[in-house]
Amino acid sequence: MPKSKRNRQVTLSKTKKKGRGHKETIVNGIKEAVEKYACVYVFSFESMRNQKLKEFREQLKSSSRFFLGSNKVMQVALGRSAADEISSGIHKVSKLLRGDAGMFLTNLSKEEVERLFKEFKEYDFARTGSLATEKVDLKEGPLEQFTHEMEPFLRKQGMPVRLNKGVVELVSDFVVCEEGKPLSPEASRILRLMGIKMATFRLNLICRWSPDEFELYIDGPDESDVECS
Repeated sequence: MPKSKRNRQVTLSKTKKKGRGHKETIVNGIKEAVEKYACVYVFSFESMRNQKLKEFREQLKSSSRFFLGSNKVMQVALGRSAADEISSGIHKVSKLLRGDAGMFLTNLSKEEVERLFKEFKEYDFARTGSLATEKVDLKEGPLEQFTHEMEPFLRKQGMPVRLNKGVVELVSDFVVCEEGKPLSPEASRILRLMGIKMATFRLNLICRWSPDEFELYIDGPDESDVECS
C-alpha cells in the first residue's frame, strides 16, 4: 500500500541553493553600479556585525552601494586582467578582493569616504575563537557583580565558585583569558556577563579606483605589483 502524502515530512528550513542565475544578477548589478558611481573602493572588515553594517548601508544608500559576498563573483564582474576588465584599470581592484573584503561604490568625495570609514566602528562582545585583547583575571574573594542565582552557571563555565551567605565567592584566583589567545566558549560567556567588550567591528579601506586614478591605502603591494599579479 503506497504511503500517504499527508504523512510525508517536510523540512521547513530547506532552501534552494543560490545558482547561476543569482551570480549573474550580482555580476550585472556590479557592472551597472560601476557605470553609475564615480569611485570604487575595496575594504576589509573585522569582527563583522550584520546589523551595524545594515544601518551603515541604509545611511548611505542615496549616494552609494555596497557589495559583499563571493570575491570570485565580484572579480568576474570587474574583470581579472586588463584584457577582460570592464573599465580601464579596474582589474587592479579585482586583484585586491581577497579574504574578508567587500566593495563600496559611491559618488561621495574621497575626503567624505575616508572620514566615514575612519569613524565607523562598533564595540561588541567577542565571540568564541576571537583573540583576547587583554588578560582578564579574577582574584579570590567575593564577586559582588554576580547574583546568587548565577552561581551554578558560573561553576559550569569552570569558575571555582561557591555561595557564602548568599554571595558568590571565588575560592581561588581565576584567569578568564590571556591576551592574544583565542577565547574559549566559557571565556566568551564570562566576559559577556562581566560586560567586557573585546570585539571591534571596523571597515578598513584598501584601495580607491576612479576612471582617472588608482590609489592604495594599505602597506603592501605597490601599483606595479597589483598590475602584474
